[in-house]
Amino acid sequence: MAFSRPSWLSPLLCLTIIICCGFRASADTVDVNGVKRSYTAQLPTKRPAPLVIVLHGKTQRGADMVTRTAWPQVAKREGLAVVFPDGLNNAWADARTKAGPALRGPPAGTDDVAFIARLVEKLVADGTADAKRVYVAGVSNGGAMAMTLACARADLFAAVASVIMNLNDEAAVTCHPSRPLPMLLMNGTADPLVPYEGGRGSSYFAAEGFWSTDETLAFWRRLNGCETDDAGITDMPDAAPADQSTVTRISSRCPAGHDVVLYRINHGGHRMPGFAPDARFPKVARNLLGSQNGDIDGAETIWTFFSRFP
Repeated sequence: MAFSRPSWLSPLLCLTIIICCGFRASADTVDVNGVKRSYTAQLPTKRPAPLVIVLHGKTQRGADMVTRTAWPQVAKREGLAVVFPDGLNNAWADARTKAGPALRGPPAGTDDVAFIARLVEKLVADGTADAKRVYVAGVSNGGAMAMTLACARADLFAAVASVIMNLNDEAAVTCHPSRPLPMLLMNGTADPLVPYEGGRGSSYFAAEGFWSTDETLAFWRRLNGCETDDAGITDMPDAAPADQSTVTRISSRCPAGHDVVLYRINHGGHRMPGFAPDARFPKVARNLLGSQNGDIDGAETIWTFFSRFP
């Protein structure tokens, strides 16, 4: 969960802002089982290019990931194709079926695995995306969806990143990837919605039954054939002491190409780290969701990880 754009900020206006700021983006749709599904795409001139699918959190739209993360800047600099899909009812149908109170999910029967697979297949078929360099990254509900995609369609992706999300029993028992995928996790230890230690968060909107981040990390290590213990623990520079949080990078001993890494945001909340605010009203967001770390940028860090694979 995160703050959505204000109702007056239409997708068209968001795209106008993007274009004015130097980012060429366009809105489009694909048909998925008879339903028109929308997305925003920022595509490079040189193709085929690496493709990153960026999944928003619950209550958001793809346009929020455009304006509130560094993915457009990273894509422009690196020559990436980046796509920001829209979940129905501003939510994703990940492998979990139980949401927190008052948080409506997508309509019954929504198949978001099919939606994202259709997007990838379309962009590969038209020559936009390099089929060997397709990645998915998600935040919150989008992070759960990213893990669901890793479980259900590992064949499509070269690496996956999940931000501010843990597994639960329901998601784990249905997870049977066709092959190991490099996995990056990025979780805050003071998250009121997805508690680092598992269980139910302190927020009214929190759901029950989350695994801890340590359990989630161990799950992906096991699937990827990694050793159970940490390979290295690195405290990163506290570049933004005012945010009252720090970052620790925890690596794993894995077979080549099966990497699993955790960025632990010490005292971080239900926020994606970044050098710019991730919400229109940062003070309100801090009160409800906790601190946003400014020592690292989520998009930059994830792309550094993705760029090593395949």
